[in-house]
Amino acid sequence: MQDDSILLLDRAVNSVLAHSPDKPKPETVVEALLKAERLAKTSKHRHYFEEFLGTWRLCFVTGTQKTRQQAGNLIGSGLYLPPWVEIELSYLSLAQSPDLDGCEAIGRVRNQVNLGMLRVTLSGPTKFIPPKNIVAFDFTQMQVKVFGAKLYGGDIRGGQSGEAGFYRDRIAKQAFFAYFLVTDTAIAARGRGGGLALWGRMKG
Repeated sequence: MQDDSILLLDRAVNSVLAHSPDKPKPETVVEALLKAERLAKTSKHRHYFEEFLGTWRLCFVTGTQKTRQQAGNLIGSGLYLPPWVEIELSYLSLAQSPDLDGCEAIGRVRNQVNLGMLRVTLSGPTKFIPPKNIVAFDFTQMQVKVFGAKLYGGDIRGGQSGEAGFYRDRIAKQAFFAYFLVTDTAIAARGRGGGLALWGRMKG
């Protein structure tokens, strides 16, 4: 039987993906995320990079402590993303990498933001580091489209040369998500800045 917090988070994700107005209250989602994080620390369940493969839509965020202080009541304890903002996170596996210190698998990550007719896509390398279920990443490519026409496409942050250094660098220098919830329909993580995020799996 699933924990009540997991069931509530699944309900929150499903309500966003279905564009349903019947969503759990933001404060209850935050409580469920924190409980799921505590349970994960207690159980120390080990996940595998294959569980993250696919495309996930960002449904709920709390923001970092700094952004919460700056935004005040705008964010509150946390918020659902509005339906007119679509942010999708995709993971693609490339290879097993037992030769990299502490890293089990490497792959690619893509973060795509759709805002009306504007689409911004960032992509780059990623690596999975057990047993804390950390996915570190860097964005080295960017593409910008408006009304389907490409305005920009090219390297950022050093491009391919930056990718080579990414696999050698320590996790302390990199952006990452520490995942504490991984199910068939939802994933949740705490980012390096301390904020929490909840995604739902996209079908198809």
